[in-house]
Amino acid sequence: MIRHLLPDRNPLRRTADRVEAAVMAGLPVVFLAAVPLAALAAAGWAATDGLRAGQAQPRWRQVPAVLLQDAPQPAHGLSQASLEPLVRARWTDPGGAPREGEVYAPGGARAGTTVIVWTDRSGRLEPAPLARGDVAALAALAAAALAAAAAAAVAVTGFLARRALDRRRLAAWDAEWSRTGPQWTGRL
Repeated sequence: MIRHLLPDRNPLRRTADRVEAAVMAGLPVVFLAAVPLAALAAAGWAATDGLRAGQAQPRWRQVPAVLLQDAPQPAHGLSQASLEPLVRARWTDPGGAPREGEVYAPGGARAGTTVIVWTDRSGRLEPAPLARGDVAALAALAAAALAAAAAAAVAVTGFLARRALDRRRLAAWDAEWSRTGPQWTGRL
């Protein structure tokens, strides 16, 4: 590939060929140089955002909620770790007023079963707090997603560059053939 970048006297190698070789050699270099730094930045951003969300969570509190209806049984073949169904439940807010809403409940739980839910200061339901492992997983996911997006961008850039250079080469070949073709075919 380096040989294609160097100037030579080959009349068949055009400028577009050298540009294509430079682009195809440069794209992996750009990818390998930029992606680790960008992935670290994305992971840091996601971790900071997760920790900021975690700082708001101590104001939440756990309260017992009583199921008002039976939770459906998990579908056959699914493990307990699969998504839990949403079921109507009742709990009490910090002011002592009863509240109702849909909460996640274990599959097959009966009406009247108590489950623990998280609420904010006004008694509205909140998701369970993020654990440190969740924050780390989000940071890793952000880094991986950025790397995948960068790989896709590099691939698309290479494809578009090659396509544009191919069009340029074909136009040059067509122009050259229109000059030399009549000499070979005898048609003017």
